Amino acid sequence: MKCNRCGTELNKGDICPGCGANVRTYRRLVSLSNVYYNDGLERAGVRDLTGATEALKQSLKLDKNNIDARNLLGLIYYETGEVVAALSEWVISKNLKAEDNVADYYMDTVRNSPSKLDDINQTIKKFNIALNYCHQDSLDLAVIQLKKVLSLNSGFIKAHLLLCLLYLKGGNWDRAKIEAQKSLKLDTGNVLAKKYLKEADSMLLPGESGKLVSDIAAADSDDVIRYNSGNEMIIQPVKKSAITRTGSIWGIVLGIVLGLAAACFLILPQRIVSINSSNQQKITQISEESDAKSAKINEYEQQIATLQTQIDTLQTQVTDYEGVDSTSAAMNSLMKAVSIYLANPSDVEGMAKALSKVDLDAIGDDVSPEFKSLYDSLMSLVGPQLATSYYNTGYEAYKSDDYETAIANLSKAYQYNSGDVNTLYYLANSYYANGDIDKAKESYDLVVNNFPNTQSAQAAQTKLAEINNSGN
Repeated sequence: MKCNRCGTELNKGDICPGCGANVRTYRRLVSLSNVYYNDGLERAGVRDLTGATEALKQSLKLDKNNIDARNLLGLIYYETGEVVAALSEWVISKNLKAEDNVADYYMDTVRNSPSKLDDINQTIKKFNIALNYCHQDSLDLAVIQLKKVLSLNSGFIKAHLLLCLLYLKGGNWDRAKIEAQKSLKLDTGNVLAKKYLKEADSMLLPGESGKLVSDIAAADSDDVIRYNSGNEMIIQPVKKSAITRTGSIWGIVLGIVLGLAAACFLILPQRIVSINSSNQQKITQISEESDAKSAKINEYEQQIATLQTQIDTLQTQVTDYEGVDSTSAAMNSLMKAVSIYLANPSDVEGMAKALSKVDLDAIGDDVSPEFKSLYDSLMSLVGPQLATSYYNTGYEAYKSDDYETAIANLSKAYQYNSGDVNTLYYLANSYYANGDIDKAKESYDLVVNNFPNTQSAQAAQTKLAEINNSGN
């Protein structure tokens, strides 16, 4: 056991040999956490998954670093069909203990099976569709979707319970009882399943759910046989001979045969000749139209090739002009900012407004050494002030969920001061919240690589894990 403050290995005493802290209470919390973990492990062994989940959650409340409890909780979530919750627990476990962690194997097992991932996605989508149908009171459609969900993942307890509830609402007590029993087979301690089973049993007559096929057949009419197969009611017609029904059926059959023979010998040949002639005329017409259109297409393709050459030439000229214009505009803006600084060094707002039009990425290699030197000198004098001003504006916008404004200002702040980890981290969060996943991943990578061993880097690693696990 290691000290929760300094990480020093503890001895049998109540005082940490590294930092001198009293670890008596900490020892008791860890010990109690292990007791709850052992209780959860025993409950999971007898498939009391509800009780195991509660015990493991209590264990993690006492000691969030209990890796075994967190990994087992993830396994239970995965077993009950809660794949997203399972992955969340394993990602947290991996962040708490990067090496020698069985959570790596669990996550790799899910990631390296494309068919499994596809089944998981389909299960979640179809379950959500079923929930929407329930909200819309389309209960029959919800039942169909839930059956599809259970065909993909028969261990999804929530789907069994919802299907059981729909059967109860529709008065299908026998089927509701079957679904409740399936839920209890997966999780012996599930309270909802026990409640639904009790409700279904109270509505069934003694012996009703176990009727024999012969009893049902005897009670039905002579035209059909009804019997239960699993959780389905099968309705099958009784086969009867056509001769025993009526003798006139042979006259009907004979009339149909004679009519078909007359059609074949008298009407059909002339009809076939007429259809073939019409089809041949249409084929000739279509062939002529196709030849004409092919000639037009060749002509248009030649025109397109000529126009494309002209477009490429003009585009090259426009690009050259744009480079000159952007360089000239950048020089004018920089000179204006320098003039403001010389007149009033405290006019940060004026310099920021002038420099807002200076984009080094846009002008690229066209910038002169003198321009770069002057820009760097000005940045060494006012860069931190400009960065602070933009950071404050961007951070306020971030807190107000105005992510477009936050991105614009935090990008400027990072341009003027690339050594501030907070600026880069909140910029990454703004990209993520605004739906720009690629920019968010790029910014989180910069936080991890440029600012290792910081809290922001750890948080960025967690965000990257969440993005990767969500498939983005």
